[in-house]
Amino acid sequence: MNSGADAMVPGTLTVTCEAVPELSSLRREWLDLEARAQASVFLSWQWVGHWLHLYRPTVHLLRVRQDGRTLGLGLVVEAEERRHGVLRSKCLRLHQTGHPLLDQIWIEYNGFLAERGREQSVAAACLDYLCREMRNWDEFVVGAIDADEAEAYARHTGLFHHVRWSAPCYGVDLNDLRRHGQPYLDTLSRNTRYQIRRSARLYEAQGDIRLVRPDTLAEALAMFDRIGPRHLQRWGEGPDQSGFANPDFIRFHREMVRAQWPEGGVDLVSLTVGEREVAAFYNLLYNQVVYFYLGGIEVENDNRLKPGLLGHSLCIEDYRHHGFHYYDFMGGNERYKQNLGQRHRNLVQLSLQRGRLKLRLEHMARKARQKWLREEGSGYEH
Repeated sequence: MNSGADAMVPGTLTVTCEAVPELSSLRREWLDLEARAQASVFLSWQWVGHWLHLYRPTVHLLRVRQDGRTLGLGLVVEAEERRHGVLRSKCLRLHQTGHPLLDQIWIEYNGFLAERGREQSVAAACLDYLCREMRNWDEFVVGAIDADEAEAYARHTGLFHHVRWSAPCYGVDLNDLRRHGQPYLDTLSRNTRYQIRRSARLYEAQGDIRLVRPDTLAEALAMFDRIGPRHLQRWGEGPDQSGFANPDFIRFHREMVRAQWPEGGVDLVSLTVGEREVAAFYNLLYNQVVYFYLGGIEVENDNRLKPGLLGHSLCIEDYRHHGFHYYDFMGGNERYKQNLGQRHRNLVQLSLQRGRLKLRLEHMARKARQKWLREEGSGYEH
């Protein structure tokens, strides 16, 4: 990597690459650009600064400037990836470390931080720099990123692109609900409304239904910790299952709660029936958008009780009442997200690959396997 080297790109944009300066200095520059950007919580200093401070990855800062004004920033990490026991690939990753346990926090809505209206030119400048000035990599991996943006990356570079993962995103437009004066439940299907209302009636027979928020940081941390066992029960303890099986994941989010709950960047909400907690939700808040990150839902013996559906519906009405703009379930094709929200985009994890022989062979093997699986599934006989 040519640290500190400049590359001129069309539109008089200048790209530089350097080691990350002191966090206090980067914080000022990042926040200044963030105020001029239209970014998600995952490209805010609220997330990125916490990631840098806690994990301390070895990163390189891409900076895009025009006439001395910073228009774009991105943090790139070099990491070797081993696959299939024999293939070694030198990867560049955007805002991820390349270490599975550290990356289980799973950034979404990824990309380069850019001044509003300059997103395409900033991305193009950064991609040109990575392709022309940095030669010692096999794959540039970015995810989870908007699928349309990923396609634009692939088109601009002309590199072979492999989609490693994809998922739809669902959410609820709270502004739209307010504009139409429409109760949230009225926007749902008849079956989903029925399940939520029946669950509410059954729970009301057990005690008062309330949304409860912590009053102190200690209570907020305790609520986060209570989510863990339910989350493990729902998602499992294996790799790529519940993050609560991963100490690095727990450390990241406990420290996020510690830092951001007092500032209003994190919200923890408990659904209680009488004195019993039946669900708890951990949300990130940024620019009046609610990012539902994870929840812990009680497994009830009576399948007519739907604490998750009921809890989300009450949270959505509560956030609408408090003036939030959007309730984002983020990436995932789970049934409850489909039932409770509207699809608003697709996310992918994209690998842009140079023309290395080992990667071409891997692609051929992948296609052969996919063909075999299709034929096996269709009962094709040779």
